[in-house]
Amino acid sequence: MTLSHHGRFERHRQQRMGWLRAAVLGANDGLISTASLLIGISAADADRSTIVKTGFAALAAGSLSMASGEYISVSAQADSENADIAKETKEIEEHEEAEIHELAAIYRGRGLSQELADQVARAMHQHDALGAHLRDELSMTERSRAKPVQASLASAGAFAVGALIAALAALVGSGSSRIASIAVATLVALGLLGLAGARLGDAPIGRGALRVLAGGALAMGVTAIIGRLIGQAV
Repeated sequence: MTLSHHGRFERHRQQRMGWLRAAVLGANDGLISTASLLIGISAADADRSTIVKTGFAALAAGSLSMASGEYISVSAQADSENADIAKETKEIEEHEEAEIHELAAIYRGRGLSQELADQVARAMHQHDALGAHLRDELSMTERSRAKPVQASLASAGAFAVGALIAALAALVGSGSSRIASIAVATLVALGLLGLAGARLGDAPIGRGALRVLAGGALAMGVTAIIGRLIGQAV
């Protein structure tokens, strides 16, 4: 949230992209992977009990896997950020004047005059030297910092919701009607996910929906074919 020239606070999409990316990715994976799995074993003529158990097992395993993977990935990013912070802190302590000149050069590159850039750089160093370098040299702010726990929870929770939709759809019908039920429920949910993700990210809505629909339909179609072939061969 930033203060606009009108004196009002404005909320920008970039401030929530970390958890939004994790949530959209988790829900997309939960829907597509679980639905594709259930369609595959349905096409292989598995019985209703096996299909339902498989769906909820996929939900639990996938959620934990997403949580672990997201935490490890974002933690690695956080470690890299912490290393940069430590490096900048040391450079400011040991070579303050050189760091001021470095900051002034950045401001000159953005259009300030030599004199004004030097004044701004020194003022920034007096106010918050580390914050100025992280923000203007490394494009790093407190809001943009990696948050492993937040990303992990968002990804796992979203995966569970997506997988639950596919698992519940598997309770409807039998045989080909069950496959149709899973496919329709998943495609509807994917379309809504694409719309929501595009809207939250302030991106073109139609493109976001079509992208996830195409990927989901392809995954389910290929898995259904493979499942049918395996069912006939075993």
